[in-house]
Amino acid sequence: MRYLIDGYNVTMSDPATRALSAEEQREALIGRLAVRGAAMLGAGTVTVVFDGRAAGIATVRGSVEVRFSGDESADDVIVRRATLERGDVTVVTADRELSERVRAAGRARVLGCETLFDAVRPARHARGRYPAASAGLPKGANTITEELKKLWLKDGE
Repeated sequence: MRYLIDGYNVTMSDPATRALSAEEQREALIGRLAVRGAAMLGAGTVTVVFDGRAAGIATVRGSVEVRFSGDESADDVIVRRATLERGDVTVVTADRELSERVRAAGRARVLGCETLFDAVRPARHARGRYPAASAGLPKGANTITEELKKLWLKDGE
């Protein structure tokens, strides 16, 4: 599966990132997808497309390919990639016009960005904590933290 993410559309739709600068929005989305992309979307390759130019037109961060649209719109890049891609393609966006263009091409399904972020909410645990893996920490990180608390804090403060 290839996931094509409408970068700024997703970050501007997310209450957690919309007030950030454009650079901070990009970093937040790319970091989130690099750490939890498979858990949020499923198995596959993730490409985030942003409007505009950057020093490196295409880069890879972890498992996420990051592209900038250059002189054309991110929507045009996404429609072209969705049309030319072999295999299953899912476009993640809240842009109604882009959704219609992708569906009209008949090659990809569309997933609303609000669905993408709703899907990442971790399940509640009995102690009310999030699992370390949801923050990108390795297995056993919580145990290490508890051991450090015993060493550094008096009386388990």
